[in-house]
Amino acid sequence: MNEKNQAPKGTARERLQQEREREKAREKRRRVLIVSSAVVAVLGLAAVIGVIAANAGGDKKGSSQAGPLLAPSGVAGKEQLAIPVGATDAPSTLTIWEDFRCPVCAQFENIFRKSIHELEESGQLKVEYNLATIIDGNMGGTGSLRAANAVACAQDAGEFVPYHDVLFQNQPPEPDDAFGNNDKLIELAGKVDGLDTPAFRSCVEDGKHDSWVQKSNNAFVNGGFRGTPTVLLNGESIFPDKAGQQISVANLKKWVAEANKGKKPGTERSAPVPDAS
Repeated sequence: MNEKNQAPKGTARERLQQEREREKAREKRRRVLIVSSAVVAVLGLAAVIGVIAANAGGDKKGSSQAGPLLAPSGVAGKEQLAIPVGATDAPSTLTIWEDFRCPVCAQFENIFRKSIHELEESGQLKVEYNLATIIDGNMGGTGSLRAANAVACAQDAGEFVPYHDVLFQNQPPEPDDAFGNNDKLIELAGKVDGLDTPAFRSCVEDGKHDSWVQKSNNAFVNGGFRGTPTVLLNGESIFPDKAGQQISVANLKKWVAEANKGKKPGTERSAPVPDAS
């Protein structure tokens, strides 16, 4: 009787121990994945910085061909170069400089996108997106410029965020100038409900916001930034680290919480008026 009664208990203990070991293994794999992603991003940033240092002139080729400077609707900032997302009275501001051909920008977006959207939607954070065309200047092509113009057209239509995310989720390899093809950018607009309209297509094909994008890139080149992405929380650099602390999803949330301590979440929101022209 004793042996029969003890056997199930022993089996249960063994199953519990096995489950604990499996949980430890899962946690170890999760930590390795997070650390590996951060390391890849840092290494990628170093590569981008090297390219910029070797060829820091930016996109000079297209600047002489610029037409009238037409900013997209709802822009903000000192020179009206930022596309704002979130509550205008949010207690903290995240400033992001990105290039749609930059692979590290895509890595950053893929790791932090969900958390940034959650902080923005809860009123903790206002995000100001700024566009650069560094890769065009360094590697040739027009994909950075064409994609930036297209996302500015999406801003006119009130669909900046979903289209911005679609572009980074479908980013071609860095040497591949696929975004230099307006047809590709219009094809990707089909992934955003209601964006692929005649007005959007005309805006993309005419390069309506090219001069504004080039002005933004000039501001980036002249701003003394190290590379893309450049990420600032309330004006302080947090990518790839903040005062020696490596950026991570947990740290980003912690830094925002620390900056917002004692402050109310933002509630005032203003959306760009869709441009039907």
